[in-house]
Amino acid sequence: MYTALKYGLFDKNDLYRKNHKRNISRLGGLAIVGSFTVTILLFSAVINYKEANFLIASCIILAALGLKDDVYGINTSTKFLLQITVAFILVFFGGFRLSSLYGVFGVWDMPSLWGGLFSLVLIIFLNNAFNLIDGIDGLAGGIGILTSMVFGLLFAMMGEVCYSSIAFALSGAIAGFLKYNWFPAKIFMGDTGALIIGLVSAALAIKFIELNKYNAGGHPAFFSAPAITVGILIVPIFDSLRVFTVRILKRSSPFKGDRNHIHHRLQRLGLKPNWIVIATAGSNLAIIAGTIAFQKLGNFFLIILIILICMLFNSLITLGLCKKDRLTK
Repeated sequence: MYTALKYGLFDKNDLYRKNHKRNISRLGGLAIVGSFTVTILLFSAVINYKEANFLIASCIILAALGLKDDVYGINTSTKFLLQITVAFILVFFGGFRLSSLYGVFGVWDMPSLWGGLFSLVLIIFLNNAFNLIDGIDGLAGGIGILTSMVFGLLFAMMGEVCYSSIAFALSGAIAGFLKYNWFPAKIFMGDTGALIIGLVSAALAIKFIELNKYNAGGHPAFFSAPAITVGILIVPIFDSLRVFTVRILKRSSPFKGDRNHIHHRLQRLGLKPNWIVIATAGSNLAIIAGTIAFQKLGNFFLIILIILICMLFNSLITLGLCKKDRLTK
């Protein structure tokens, strides 16, 4: 906060997309990155987990990118170039790469190159997806805690101590920050925090899918791992796909900011930010529980069902907004 005051590093309330009524520091992401990387460094030193080094290196590079964007701004091409670099490090050096889609979209085992390219795109998408839902107090942090906690519990049930520790380290780092980001927020995580949450969530998602592959040794710990992963990450996934689709249909740039995210639409219905976070996280948790409970129904069926539920939820919001608009005329 002292640094933000000294150099005027605030998220100003001077744009139509801003909700807050005062200038708020956007350096909170540094606390998330710092606590997470220190914890993982100590952990990796104890158990000699080398893959964590690539994750930490990627986090540091991405944190530098986010900080530069938060403080001075950065052009889109440079931003994507660095995100591609970070994803490349994770995929081709850290081994965070998908080798199969379990029949989703008719794709089973993938060659290393295509699996690596798909994983690279997935990491970049989730990086930006978490950044996009960081539009109201506590939402990105709340969903980030839920996501990492669920991954941590699932990895713990699988006996994967390394990945459960990474997930729990992230949830703890976000929890310390969320206390000050809950409505009304005293500080924002900025791109620094949102990009790191997206990066680590993507890495955990890839490892969860890979560790639940069918093999000659027996059945996986969890069936339909891709569908469960979609259920865990459905909030940033659906919101991003929805806004990108709407913008493209309107012949606008998919990267042009607006106030058409689901959290903005819920605000227009009259919900306060804290209740939007609670409702969104509650819905996310229900989808996760349902997907795990019916995991033997298969990836294709479950993913289609999750998408249909989200579309129904979005349609109900649209009907509510239409009704509200009629009443105010």
